[in-house]
Amino acid sequence: MQENPGPHFPYGAPPPAHPYPPPRPSWFLPTPRGARYDHLARTAASHPWRAIVGTLVIAAGFFTLGVVVVFAGMVVALIAGIPFTVEPSGQLSGNPVFSLVVLLMTLAPMILLVYGTVALIQRRRPGTISSVAGRLRWSWMARCAGLAVLALAAGQGTQMLVMSAGGDDSEMFGWGGWEGFLPALIVIVLLVPFQAAAEEYVFRGWFVQAVGAHVRNPIWSILVGAALFASLHGYQPAGLVDVFVFGAAMGWLTVRTGGLEAAIALHVMNNLLAFGLSAAAGSLEEALDQPNVPVPWQALLGTLVQLVVYMGGVLYLAKKRSISTVSA
Repeated sequence: MQENPGPHFPYGAPPPAHPYPPPRPSWFLPTPRGARYDHLARTAASHPWRAIVGTLVIAAGFFTLGVVVVFAGMVVALIAGIPFTVEPSGQLSGNPVFSLVVLLMTLAPMILLVYGTVALIQRRRPGTISSVAGRLRWSWMARCAGLAVLALAAGQGTQMLVMSAGGDDSEMFGWGGWEGFLPALIVIVLLVPFQAAAEEYVFRGWFVQAVGAHVRNPIWSILVGAALFASLHGYQPAGLVDVFVFGAAMGWLTVRTGGLEAAIALHVMNNLLAFGLSAAAGSLEEALDQPNVPVPWQALLGTLVQLVVYMGGVLYLAKKRSISTVSA
């Protein structure tokens, strides 16, 4: 009886039991499915210490970045002969356009710091800080920018009407000449979008998600982000109320639309208008001096109209276009 020779391997030795090594586990943890924006950090590694350490890293990075940029600005100003000084209070003075560059550059790179903190400390894909889609939804943000223009027009118009009806003859608009306006306009257009977006990534991105990972109701994370946002502005009391209300509204809108796009769009357009008007009037230096910037009560009414128009328009458009509000 012939013995069974066993399986035949045409090329000699049998193939290994595992021809390929097992895949290495991904550093990034899976994004929870069906989660609101404020709950996207609820992963297997969502321990409180990660939120605390991440917040300390962002705070330290913000301080360090500010010191480095201001010091670099002083060196550049000294070499180029540009008037630039830093007051004991931290206020920048001298050439207003150069001061604006330094101020914006202390904030704009914070986007990268937030991305890195999310990736390294929370072990999440950086895109999840942008929206529930794991990225910035550019077409949605563009539509929100269009709504922001309409809302800003409504807010400014309301403020002008109320001030005129009250007999306030103070000028809201002025013209300081092309010589000062054009350089400032270039800086504003190039840097303000990054500065405004960076503030949204920190206060409506990081804080809303870091706190939201440990609370059920988003109101707490929204209020924390809005309070910290207002605390870093040096305005008078009416101005601080204005900033806090703006921050709370943007936090609520972020959760309701599932991403930062709506908040970034309005913040960018608002800052472009504010800095642009100051530059056009030749009062950019006064606008940078936040503690002494007068904020009339009519501005609060204008902000309220602006936010009502914008939030109503964004929610309507988001429903009409079926914008995702939870992760897939």
